[in-house]
Amino acid sequence: MDILTTLRETFFDLDAMRAALPDLLRVGLPNTLLLALTSAVIGTVLGMLLAVCGLSHRRWLRWPARVFTDIFRGLPAAVTILLIGVGLSPVGLQVWGPNPYPLGILALSLIASAYIGEIFRSGIQSVDDGQLEAARALGFSRPSGMGLVVIPQGVRRVLPALVNQFIALVKESSLVYFLGLLASQRDLFRIGQDAAANSGNQSALVLAGLFYLLITVPLTHVVNAVDRRLRDGRRADGAARPDDPDGGVRPSDAPLAPAQEAR
Repeated sequence: MDILTTLRETFFDLDAMRAALPDLLRVGLPNTLLLALTSAVIGTVLGMLLAVCGLSHRRWLRWPARVFTDIFRGLPAAVTILLIGVGLSPVGLQVWGPNPYPLGILALSLIASAYIGEIFRSGIQSVDDGQLEAARALGFSRPSGMGLVVIPQGVRRVLPALVNQFIALVKESSLVYFLGLLASQRDLFRIGQDAAANSGNQSALVLAGLFYLLITVPLTHVVNAVDRRLRDGRRADGAARPDDPDGGVRPSDAPLAPAQEAR
């Protein structure tokens, strides 16, 4: 019982959680979402460029994309954030002042783009070559066929892996604290860590972890539902899925009455 009491008081102290909750909601959550969402958008755009360049027949596009991907996938995230955040800090001070967020977002975006680029590349390569050939036969150019036919199919196939990378990005955003944050710039992890260090109680850090779960777990279930819908949607012939309560027949699919057929 003494051990259980110690664990409860150390990790699940409601008073310590209640004291840290306002800062987590008002400061930590917006900053974490800002870091993660901005890095995800930039990383997705750069990742698609890397995927297209990596699949190019031109060496001057393919090899730089390959080298970039190998470097930023091979380096630990903390090393990349420190190299960019510290190495480019003189430039940052002249452009936007002491705010470390732009350099932190840049580092996270470069890391994410390397992984997302490989995810996109694998998805695009999984699409049958006949899709592009059919698009070319219909008069599309190769770039148009890739952009309108092949790439959308490839992206749909890798949605779960893409969301897994977004989840990893949310967690990696906590590493930006290495660059030094003001009180108003702290993310969820930093606020929990500061509260734990000041009180000697880890409950605030546990609460910060629960906030990360509230961000990542619903995202996982949403993308799983979307992926399941895309894979198991209504068949083109109108046949019902096993779990389709209406038998797979829509009102517009019902056979016409003889009077209607005669019209």
